[in-house]
Amino acid sequence: MSCISALILLGCSSLRHTLFQSGVLDLGIYDQVVYLISQGMPPISSFLGFHHMGNHAAWAVYPLALLYKIHPSAYWLLAVQAVSLALGALPTWLLALQAGLKESQAITMAAVYLLYPLVFNVNLFEFHPEVMAVPVFLGVVLAARLGRLVWFCVGVVFILGCKAVLSLTVAAMGIWLLVFERRRFCGIFALTVGISWFLIATQVIIPYYSNHEAAAVARYSYLGDSVLEVASNLALKPELVLGRVFSLDSLEYLALLVAPVIWGLAPRHLTPLVSAIPALVLNILSDRHAQRDLIHQYSLPILPFLMLAVISSLAAGSGWLRSRRAIILWALVAFILLGKYGYFWSRYLRTIDNWQATQEAIAQVHTTDDVLTTHSIAPHLSHRPTIHFIDDISGPPSNVAQYEYILLNVRHPDGSRNPEFAANLVNQLKKNQLFQLGYQREDVYLFVKKSLIN
Repeated sequence: MSCISALILLGCSSLRHTLFQSGVLDLGIYDQVVYLISQGMPPISSFLGFHHMGNHAAWAVYPLALLYKIHPSAYWLLAVQAVSLALGALPTWLLALQAGLKESQAITMAAVYLLYPLVFNVNLFEFHPEVMAVPVFLGVVLAARLGRLVWFCVGVVFILGCKAVLSLTVAAMGIWLLVFERRRFCGIFALTVGISWFLIATQVIIPYYSNHEAAAVARYSYLGDSVLEVASNLALKPELVLGRVFSLDSLEYLALLVAPVIWGLAPRHLTPLVSAIPALVLNILSDRHAQRDLIHQYSLPILPFLMLAVISSLAAGSGWLRSRRAIILWALVAFILLGKYGYFWSRYLRTIDNWQATQEAIAQVHTTDDVLTTHSIAPHLSHRPTIHFIDDISGPPSNVAQYEYILLNVRHPDGSRNPEFAANLVNQLKKNQLFQLGYQREDVYLFVKKSLIN
């Protein structure tokens, strides 16, 4: 089941990337970083302007460079993402069996996990290292219940390396394991290393490598300008957040989260969701609406513990639905209603009219010199130390002379999709004595610095 799912997920994300629907955020960023690591160069993202560890302190990305040693390709990242998400079905199945469910029920739970809309939707949305933590979260809970302490510790440490903010989920999981699961060692270990890594990552590593606070702090600016100030105001001034917690927006988000599995949630068996509280709170309080949907990656830390809550409920004989057929039908309906597969015949085809011309222009970029291009083309040219993207939102480049290649798609310019901005830039480049038009077809323009041609 996991193998088939991984192939389907990989096929979908690969098709999206091939259709120029991926972008700098975040496939382009990670593709460039992993490529640079594989080449023995400093992993400094030219998109971000600082070292990879200053982004999310995601050291778990480093081993992915071994795949790029075989052949550098963004499709490796998409494959890792697809396999990671699909692999979550295996520990879900094992946890269901460990909880005392029948084999058929355990298989049903694995299917429920795979059909949860977030799995499919996040797989389509670029690449994010926290996807690697999803099956590991389920795996470490299984390890804790089976008394496999070494595997538990190794898994927890790996989770911390996927993204700094996951340390809060690890710490909350420690409280759950300690208080509700009576797993003293595992609980104390997770709580201790979770809090410790959060402080180290946010107060030392990220500021050192990026020269500023964690970028996500800006989403909570009404609570403070630093991680510690936000945490302090949350504890001391709860009135600042009550309006956001008790709002229709938050209620809608909670409904989206639980709708696919509400049939299996029972009040007496919700204790696994203690682990999900940090991610849930961060998403609800954020200024960014994307954190409150089933499209983006922000709800991933909640998913494993939703599955655990359903398993606990079924094992106790609770839940609205008990029939395997009814459960699968509910999961299918939820996927049909909330899955974003429809993007493939709507928004993902909007650039198909000059797809071939874009491919041909990319093929004309023969060196790893500096490139300026659009947000959606950038992930196809990110194997170089310096590449930037341009659109009408980011504004015109301050100095085009720093680039050897400038590739623009006037028909599909990204940003607010303003072709006039791109057309004006093309006209300026045609008059620039430093560049020569190397390729032009169907509103796709590649300008090459004359010094490369001569």
